[in-house]
Amino acid sequence: MTSTVVITGASAGVGRALARHYAGRGARLALIARGAAGLAAAERDCRELGAAEVRTYQLDVADAGAVQRAADDVVHHWGGLDVWINNAMVSVFAPAWEIPAAEFRRVTEVNYLGTVHGTLAALHHMRARGRGTIVQVGSALAYRGIPLQSAYCASKHAIQGFNDSLRAELLHDCPGVKLTMVQLPAINTPQFSWVRTRLPRHPQPVPPIFSPEVAARAIGWAADRGPRELNVGGPTWQARLGNILFPGLLDRKLARDGYDSQQTDTPVDPHTWRDNLDRPGDQEHDRGAEGVFTDRARHRSAALWVGTHKPAVTAVALGAVALALGGLGRRHR
Repeated sequence: MTSTVVITGASAGVGRALARHYAGRGARLALIARGAAGLAAAERDCRELGAAEVRTYQLDVADAGAVQRAADDVVHHWGGLDVWINNAMVSVFAPAWEIPAAEFRRVTEVNYLGTVHGTLAALHHMRARGRGTIVQVGSALAYRGIPLQSAYCASKHAIQGFNDSLRAELLHDCPGVKLTMVQLPAINTPQFSWVRTRLPRHPQPVPPIFSPEVAARAIGWAADRGPRELNVGGPTWQARLGNILFPGLLDRKLARDGYDSQQTDTPVDPHTWRDNLDRPGDQEHDRGAEGVFTDRARHRSAALWVGTHKPAVTAVALGAVALALGGLGRRHR
């Protein structure tokens, strides 16, 4: 059966890679984004890759009414929603005291409230049918904040808390609707070339960096299987475990290394830099899925493979333990 999939932030980065991923699976796709050029290019990609049908919605996810109208239109034309993926995001790179209140508000409206708006719009239809899957595209930073991204980290923390409450409510009232959150590592997307920044040098994701296709495969897997959460990549596991075991040590390490690790050696000209906080960065020119760090991006993740093959990994581990115990028993005899 052909699935109906809605993706926010679909014109670039992870959202663009997701659109291509689902197009290759022959899905019906509803693509939501602000940028006209990026959205049109994403639609062309999906049609060429074999999507069953494609509809586009040029809107800002901070507008709850616009998001709900898009969801209603999708259901009107295709009869229902199978998967809704909340992926749209913006960010500001600066120390917290250099970020005005209006910018904190804007990041919150897009990242956190945009996720809430998409979730509620999807639930309006999924609860009526008693089924569907909602995927929140999160980050390792939902659990471990880092310097220079306080607004973004706070918004991802908020999504994680919202999800915990909503998951319990769905289990109580509508267990047929699945909710999952995928926590991503650093991904090579165009955001680092259009993020609002007050840093002296070009922003970069904290290495190691992964390609958007790694994220797309992980999100597609999570949407199919509905795990509570999926941690993508070794760095995500390391950040979460480090924050549990050694939070103070991690604070000091980030204070020492967190500024340089988020900047390249290339200076930023504040007079020519154009960001996408208040207006789309791909309104006139398509930016695609990949950012400027393609030569450094990894296209596979061993940790992701382990996370998506737990039965096989568990069986191998148990087998190894059994063999070890057998060997000990023979030596003892």
